[in-house]
Amino acid sequence: MLVDPLDRPERIGLLRRAGLVGGGTQVVAVGLDHRVRSEEELSRRLALWNVRAVPDGTTLDTALAAPPAPTQPRRVLLLGGSRSGKSAEAELRLAAEPYVTYVATGSRGEGDGEWAARVRAHRERRPAHWATVETTDLTGAIRAATTPLLVDGLGTWLAAVFDECGAWEGDRAPVAERCDELVAAWRGTTQRIVAVSDEVGMGVVPATASGRAFRDELGRLNERLADESEYVALVIAGRPVRL
Repeated sequence: MLVDPLDRPERIGLLRRAGLVGGGTQVVAVGLDHRVRSEEELSRRLALWNVRAVPDGTTLDTALAAPPAPTQPRRVLLLGGSRSGKSAEAELRLAAEPYVTYVATGSRGEGDGEWAARVRAHRERRPAHWATVETTDLTGAIRAATTPLLVDGLGTWLAAVFDECGAWEGDRAPVAERCDELVAAWRGTTQRIVAVSDEVGMGVVPATASGRAFRDELGRLNERLADESEYVALVIAGRPVRL
């Protein structure tokens, strides 16, 4: 069976989902072209999807005899600024999984056409067979997970928690409790999880006390989750830089 992993890696996930590609099946990429910017990036993507490559001058038998790709990290945190490509990188990492639950923590954009368009663009970019859960109960979603999770993102989740707790101008202790619960769930998860968050340390100082409180809380949450993660990267201009 032939598929184009560089164009539609989610098709590998569909084959795995249908049982046509199992744990012992060798997925081999041949005749690769130059749509990916470098051999290093090509190797990185194929490893994410558990696909072997057959480099020029290498026989198929040699490629199949090579050691398998390393096991992917269980907990991944991707940081980045606005329009940095962090969401696309998160989707890339799980593209070939047979089952993925996308946890959307932001609003649907009712009454805000521009925001609704952003949400729609994200939804259309995701593989159609992924499940989607829209919730601010992120801790519950992680604890109940039976498939790999993609969480997008922690900044919108924290903003929703501030709203729910009335913490913009009031007591912020409930926010800290929710963050404690999230970190504990993240630490204890047995499923693969990839979460996207905003890097808050490179922007201007917010003009309001509530804005500064949000920035500080998100920065602390990022640091705590990073400490519990096997892989953390800062995404800049679409390129992940491992931290």
